Amino acid sequence: MDFLRPASWEEALAAKAEHPTAVPIAGGTDVMVEINFDHRRPKYLLDLNRIAELQEWEVGEDTVRLGASVPYTRIMEHLRGELPGLALASHTVASPQIRNRGGVGGNLGTASPAGDAHPALLAAGAEVEVASVRGSRRIPIDDFFTGVKRNALEADELIRRVHIGKADGPQAFSKVGTRNAMVIAVCAFGVALHPESRTVRTGIGSAAPTPVRAHAAEEFLAAALEEGGFWENGRTITPSVARQFAELCSAACNPIDDVRGSASYRRHAVGVMARRTLGWTWDEYRGKERNRQCA
Repeated sequence: MDFLRPASWEEALAAKAEHPTAVPIAGGTDVMVEINFDHRRPKYLLDLNRIAELQEWEVGEDTVRLGASVPYTRIMEHLRGELPGLALASHTVASPQIRNRGGVGGNLGTASPAGDAHPALLAAGAEVEVASVRGSRRIPIDDFFTGVKRNALEADELIRRVHIGKADGPQAFSKVGTRNAMVIAVCAFGVALHPESRTVRTGIGSAAPTPVRAHAAEEFLAAALEEGGFWENGRTITPSVARQFAELCSAACNPIDDVRGSASYRRHAVGVMARRTLGWTWDEYRGKERNRQCA
């Protein structure tokens, strides 16, 4: 196994162009596990740790530009206000040591259905910026996952950063695992309310071949909130609306039976998480609206 260690982003792209099968490594929290268990034996490893810009972020007026290698710990510490859903998801990632090393770029590169960052990125409507010596492009998160552990990257492309809109409303994340830490999700769910556009977005993890959104549930809830005047009056969402939203989220799943959980359990758990996270986000929205009206 050859170890490639570029000193700049340009050198990294050149190395990837020359060796398209090279496996990028930054935090190494996924790649090294596969290598240690002999599940993968790449001919080339492409070390990205010397490229400082991948560990930087920039908060703009409307968007956060998050470098691919920014560790989860920094997201939790510095971007909780701008990216609350992703910060909550970051809290659930493995152990403190892994959160200090792992980043969103690696999660996206692995493209596991159970990746902890994926539901939050789907709910936030993120875009993934990728580049090669041929140029750069931005891939909407909805188009990024193409199959089980497969993504839309070309062989010579690397993930540079993720563009995520600053939260304009409450966001929540929930995860079911066999224990509280160091666990792969049995299933996970993220939701984001977008009051400015009066829309709702969701993200479901580990309950289909790829991370998915519950489109029918989003459309139903957005219509129910609009028709009932909930955005303006801030009333409690009725149990029937919450129940229908949860059922539609469950229906969006296409899970399997495996050692971590059955398909039926995953569908049930996603429905429970959908109902609960909707309650949490709506309570937060109602509180902010009351404070705004009283100010």
